[in-house]
Amino acid sequence: MDQDKEYDVKNDSYKIAGSPVHGQSARLYADILNDPELEGLTLYEKKALLVNRELNSHGMGKYQWWIFFLCGFGYFLDLMWAQAFGLVATPLENELGFPADQYGNIFSAFSAGLTAGAFVWGVLVDIIGRQYAFNLTCLISSVFGLCLGAPSNYDGILVLTAFVGFGVGGNIPIDTTICLEFIPQNRRFLLALLSIFQPLGVVVTSGICYGFIPKYSCGLLPDGTSLPSCNLVSAGTACCTKASNMGWRYSLFTLGGVTLAAFLLRFVVFRFQESPKFLLYRGRDADAVKVLHNIAKFNGQQSDITLEMFNALTEDYALMHGGGSDSPVLGAGEKQAKSSFSSKVKLEFVRYKMLFANFTIARLTILVWITYVFDYWGFSVAGSFLPKILITKGHEINVSVSETYRNYIIIYTPGIVGVLLGACMYAIPIIGRKWGMIISSALMGASLFLFAAVNSEASNIGFNMMEYFFQSMFNAILYGWTPEVFPAPIRGTASGLASFWGRIFGIVSPIIAAYVLAANPAGNGVLYLAGGAVFICTFAILLMPTSRMGAQSY
Repeated sequence: MDQDKEYDVKNDSYKIAGSPVHGQSARLYADILNDPELEGLTLYEKKALLVNRELNSHGMGKYQWWIFFLCGFGYFLDLMWAQAFGLVATPLENELGFPADQYGNIFSAFSAGLTAGAFVWGVLVDIIGRQYAFNLTCLISSVFGLCLGAPSNYDGILVLTAFVGFGVGGNIPIDTTICLEFIPQNRRFLLALLSIFQPLGVVVTSGICYGFIPKYSCGLLPDGTSLPSCNLVSAGTACCTKASNMGWRYSLFTLGGVTLAAFLLRFVVFRFQESPKFLLYRGRDADAVKVLHNIAKFNGQQSDITLEMFNALTEDYALMHGGGSDSPVLGAGEKQAKSSFSSKVKLEFVRYKMLFANFTIARLTILVWITYVFDYWGFSVAGSFLPKILITKGHEINVSVSETYRNYIIIYTPGIVGVLLGACMYAIPIIGRKWGMIISSALMGASLFLFAAVNSEASNIGFNMMEYFFQSMFNAILYGWTPEVFPAPIRGTASGLASFWGRIFGIVSPIIAAYVLAANPAGNGVLYLAGGAVFICTFAILLMPTSRMGAQSY
């Protein structure tokens, strides 16, 4: 093979199987060919390495910052809508008068939509491309979100809520995947920093609902109770009418408008380019080169990547394999793009097999799933029941409800600092991603156990604050790191499946915890249930292969 590869110093060209690569392209290709990272790589991975080098050499330009903030908007929408349904559920119940045992249906509908969205969009982003998924998730959420205030029956609202969840559910796995594939390697801490947009979503939703709901909600009866629903009383009786209870509708219309604004920013204001790595593993090398040049132009730079470099790698692969093979190969350029339908179907199975390609990857995949399952289990139980347990413990030590709600602000504010600390772990080699997740998950579990063991106002605030701080830190690293460890052809699917498994157990775990709480009203059993689940995360991360932490992402 070596005699067919020849670098001509005089003409500054590199010749592979009769295909010359000239100038800067030749020198860059020669550097890549002699790089030890190239050994053992597939054809697709060799091309992806060229893309990585190109993005790293250009640094963090305007295009990358646009991507970061627009992907952050996806994280923002995730918790914006999650918080919204908790804030509108009570005025919704007052107006529509549905039975108390159906109060939680709106949360179940949203969770079901999130779960379906995580799976469907996670798989689709690797098939239809990042560009379509990036825009469609926001479009679907905005359309159904804008319609949420229109129905006057609970069933209609539940259906629309599920579709909002379906759109929102793809945001975190898709947006982290997209951000990873455009930023340079030395800025990957920004993947963890995306999580800082989530508490901002909570704050904005709370502000919008605070502005509308108290002012435009049904009044109270003389005894201080809410007016009954007009659906539950006879005509002529004072009741909660639609006209007097528009606050929750105004809130949801506004949130739908915010989501529509996110879509317009993504689709109209900013011209999003398809991921070069998606284009490469789909055999669209020329389009990948065009995208890299467009990004460089947007950033006021020039790209050194040329199509002939990718073609040379393709020819080199064919030479190494005796002229090529009829078997489908990811990243084979024009040959792949023009292959038969059956060959393309085979390639899809090749992609999915990458989740279990060898023992190391199979172990990683299963441990990531386990981590997501018990992470969602732990924080879903904590998020659902800690406020109730806090009130119960507060009554035991004579803390008022007003003081309890004041304490919520104290408890949740440090979560922002937790996200920042999680992002900092990327830049500390001795700790890094793995030990950052191990330490934060272990301390999150420990805080839940300690909260169960003691009861004073100071300890209740302190251990709750500690739990949310380390939960924020752990999830920031976990969400940012997950796409890093899987290659681009399966990255969206892997991230979406992890989120899917987590969200399923996020639905199931509060149901189990409710039975535990009924058996032990003090709440200690629930706290041990949540803390024990988080410790399983710690153990799973300990078993993960260290070689996949912070390595090159193809």
